[in-house]
Amino acid sequence: MSGTSPALQPPADAVRPVRHPDAPAPGELLGAHYGQCFGCGGEQPHGLHLEARAGDGVSVTAEFTVRPAHQGAPGLAHGGVLASALDETLGSLNWLLRTIAVTGRLETDFVRPVPVGTVLYLEAEVTAVAGRKIFSTATGRIGGPEGPVAVRADAMFVEVKVDHFIDNGRPEEIRAAMNDPDQVRRARAFEVNP
Repeated sequence: MSGTSPALQPPADAVRPVRHPDAPAPGELLGAHYGQCFGCGGEQPHGLHLEARAGDGVSVTAEFTVRPAHQGAPGLAHGGVLASALDETLGSLNWLLRTIAVTGRLETDFVRPVPVGTVLYLEAEVTAVAGRKIFSTATGRIGGPEGPVAVRADAMFVEVKVDHFIDNGRPEEIRAAMNDPDQVRRARAFEVNP
């Protein structure tokens, strides 16, 4: 990505990312971490409904279709929606590290317009880890993995404890998630960048 700020450059003592042994297998659909998540949740009528799959190493691929509700200019995706798609894809990488993390910084380059009706194909990978900081990069292409680049992003996520969500989230949603009788859904609600 051009013009990445110094805050997104891993320090000299950063290490290569290591895929957790319990991470989903390459090709496995990651699924939504929380039904109400704007990025991946199926319960959001105007959300992205982004579907991410585990890749090789510490990488993921994802897709979402730009719908009329995602417009900025007539017939084109809103830049904030595209940034959200990149952020959601980058956040999905944390499933492969089995780390709870939130976005600390996200820098996005908008390369070309993305028309409504377009399938945006996204690829992301973790590039380095330094203490609680996770550095990653993503690219969004129009129409498929070989299509023209439309958006790019570099990000730095910060590892947090589950208390981050409990202490800062809206109490009603926190209680509902924590009281969900489905143990898997209850745990997943707090697993990745919401």
